[in-house]
Amino acid sequence: MRQGLPADLIARILGGAPKYTIAELEEKFPPRNLKEGAFVTRFAPSPTGFMHLGGLYGALIDCKLARQTDGVFMLRIEDTDTKREVESAVDIIVSSMHRFGLGYNNDDAYGPYYQSQRRDIYHSVAAHLMATGRAYPCFLTATDMEKIRENQKAAGFATGIYGEFARDRDLTDDEIAARLDAGEKPSVRLYSEGNPERRIFCKDAVRGSIGFPENNEDVVLIKSNDGLPTYHFAHLCDDHFMRTTHVVRGEEWLPSFPLHTALFRMMEWMPPMYIHTSTIDKIDAETGKQRKLSKRKDPEANVEYFLRDGWPVQAVLEYLGNIAASGYEEAKAKGQVKSIWDYEMRPKKIPMSGALFDMKKLEWWSKEFIATLAVDDLVAYVVAWADEFGGDTEKMQVADTDYLRAVLAIERDNPKRIRKDFVTWRQTLETVAFFWDALYVVNGEFEYNKDILREFLNVYDPADDKDAWWAKMVAIAEKFGVKNGDVAMNLRVALSGRTNTPDLYSIISVMGADRVRGRIGGILK
Repeated sequence: MRQGLPADLIARILGGAPKYTIAELEEKFPPRNLKEGAFVTRFAPSPTGFMHLGGLYGALIDCKLARQTDGVFMLRIEDTDTKREVESAVDIIVSSMHRFGLGYNNDDAYGPYYQSQRRDIYHSVAAHLMATGRAYPCFLTATDMEKIRENQKAAGFATGIYGEFARDRDLTDDEIAARLDAGEKPSVRLYSEGNPERRIFCKDAVRGSIGFPENNEDVVLIKSNDGLPTYHFAHLCDDHFMRTTHVVRGEEWLPSFPLHTALFRMMEWMPPMYIHTSTIDKIDAETGKQRKLSKRKDPEANVEYFLRDGWPVQAVLEYLGNIAASGYEEAKAKGQVKSIWDYEMRPKKIPMSGALFDMKKLEWWSKEFIATLAVDDLVAYVVAWADEFGGDTEKMQVADTDYLRAVLAIERDNPKRIRKDFVTWRQTLETVAFFWDALYVVNGEFEYNKDILREFLNVYDPADDKDAWWAKMVAIAEKFGVKNGDVAMNLRVALSGRTNTPDLYSIISVMGADRVRGRIGGILK
């Protein structure tokens, strides 16, 4: 085994002596006291922008697998990339998790859960690696590395710091000390012993055992500029000492799989089971080809899009859950389960190929969810959305909750004929907008039979029940020699401005006598 560095030199490299030994860390973060088969998962986003739909998809899988096994689901903030960090991004992440019901359990015993606050842990493991000869200080500057890359490209070699190009991997103790004395700040790199001509086999819960060329690159473990770890090294330390059993992440991380597996083996730690999920794709409108949802091009890539537009969070979760859990939709249709939380998700059945994000299918899930709501719950959701995201128009519509309740209650009392025309909270208010005078628009294209309208006003009695009202409608039709439907259509368009509405009698009852007479009177002027 390669000789390691002495403790005093390691302390100078890291800017201080390590706080813990590996044994002390193992004692500080012991195996969790959970039942056999319990999953410990984590959602570990970087606070670099908005919450991506693909991130929500992964977090749902994390949460579901932990919850159904009586395990633990953690939220870990990977904030070591300080250059890309966006202010308030953590608040967005936490808020999104709360809104979508993805409750996490950040047990203080295994925290902190911000990587920027775990420096002592990373430095202690890095110190152990340097002491055992498996890591070394590297004084290469950005300029040095750019020259190496240029030379590698010119010679047709793979770019990176490895083998003969890893200039500082065999510096003597005196050479390291001299560079430190000169004020140079090193990074800490892995001393890789991998050979790309050999293969390493990594196990994925969905894809099975996958063979890769061994990693031979001396990747950075601790960065020189801020002393924080890279993603690769932080992931190693955190997943081990947080006792993560399963890592759910996108398939774009597959190229890093052999490196991560090698790091765990190097430390003689049991690696978690990896689940590399497929991307969430869409059909590009310009090319007609399938591509990954883009942060830059696609508004629906941003989870906030669904919140602002008023999509029920339950429907979004049901839709994403159905992508991940094969067979869920069929089980729900048969009445075997009520929601995705009742259905067992099996890692082996999570799809490996890119799933198309289908807005029409999401609309279906949304309609199905809203159709199950009691009227009071529907009103509560609509009011809450309008209060937070609505404009003046929507706030006006929800100001009188009694009237709103009466409007939304139309055709929701017959379980055999469930109304399914509401898709989002915004669209719900748009659908019923004609009930408010300020939003009612006269249909100027419809040819009204004003004789019918006048006769209706003559016989109209708001106290009539539905049978009495309909008898008058039939009598009007007979008087003017028209069909019953013609009478109804004239009233429908006069009252709503639309040719297609819910039950006409219900509309008349909810609007009330003054509004009914006023609107018909406006047509007759």
